[in-house]
Parts: sequence; C-alpha cells; structure tokens
Amino acid sequence: MEIIREYFPKLTEKQIQQFTQLEDLYTDWNSKINVISRKDIENLYERHILHSLAIAKFIKFRTGSKIVDLGTGGGFPGIPLAILFPNVQFTLIDGTRKKITVVNEVIQAIGLENAQGIQARAEELKMRFDFVVTRAVATLDKLKPWSQRLIHQKDVHPVPNGLIALKGGRINAEIAALGKGTYVETYPLSDYFKEEFFEEKYLVYVQA
Repeated sequence: MEIIREYFPKLTEKQIQQFTQLEDLYTDWNSKINVISRKDIENLYERHILHSLAIAKFIKFRTGSKIVDLGTGGGFPGIPLAILFPNVQFTLIDGTRKKITVVNEVIQAIGLENAQGIQARAEELKMRFDFVVTRAVATLDKLKPWSQRLIHQKDVHPVPNGLIALKGGRINAEIAALGKGTYVETYPLSDYFKEEFFEEKYLVYVQA
C-alpha cells in the first residue's frame, strides 16, 4: 500500500481504506478463482494496482465522465481507477462470468458506488463512453475496432475521446499495424514510476 501513497499522496482516508482492503480480498478470491497469477499475488500493489493507476498519470478523468474497462479480468485497471476517481462512472466488462463475479464482489466489499461489472463482450454493449481503458487484453489492431463503436463523439476532456491501453514489450509493430491514418501517442511508464517492473511497460493512446 505504501507504494500507492508514495505516487498518489493526496488520497482521502476512504480511498486509503479501499486500496488497503484490496490485498485481503484478492488474496482470498485468488485462492478460489485464479484472477491473478498465483506467483504474482504478493506483487498486487506494484504490478496490478499501481500499474492500473498509470492511466491517472496520463489523464485526470472529469466528474461525470464514463469509462469502460474492456476485458477487465479481475478488475484491472477499472477498480483502482474507480477508487481514485469517485465522481466518474466505470463499467467493467469481461466475457468470463467467474471473473465478473469476483469484480462485483470486490466492488461491493469496498463500497465502490461508481463501478459495476458486466459479463459481456465489447460488441454486445449498447452504451457509449468517453474512454475505453484496457490492460493486457489484445493487440492494438483488435482493440481499435472493438473500442470505436463504444466511444461517443462529444469530447469533455482536453484529450479527445479514445482508447487508453496499458501495454508491455515491443509495441512498435502493433502501432504500425494500425495504419497511417491513426493518431497514436505512446508514453513509457518508466516516466511515471521508478520501479524496475515498469521499464518495458507503456501507455498507448489511440484517438477515436
């Protein structure tokens, strides 16, 4: 938890409590349903929660905006972002029922009123959002068409609506596959966080 407070020192007591609760909740649920690598659960705060919050270093979501977490898995990046932005509505979707069960149980346990988990695929959703966020789900050329139909046209942030993806490894080929007409920005997470884990991790923004 201290690593979260180091990079986000202005958390409220409620936010600190909610982030603190995640350790026991995910440890317990992970023993029943494998939503995080068993080897990685002890690195929950650095490799899952702080990693998710890298998006908050790129953009401050405005009050009333709507965000969808596409392929949320166990709730990342959606749950950490929903804690950090309590006045923003988050919809977390995944096609696997047991993962969404965990997501909604965690949401309920920490009293998170601005987030909901839905078992659905991107093409099944009828809602529209300001941004699609995602973490380790698919290649960018797949994420782009999935995301475009979910994003509405009216911009309320300085950054135009679009896709924000947390990616690792070699991303140049993925970006090239999007084609020349796509506007893309890439940010190394090592610009945000000093830990070794983030050295080959990136945030990729694709304008809708």
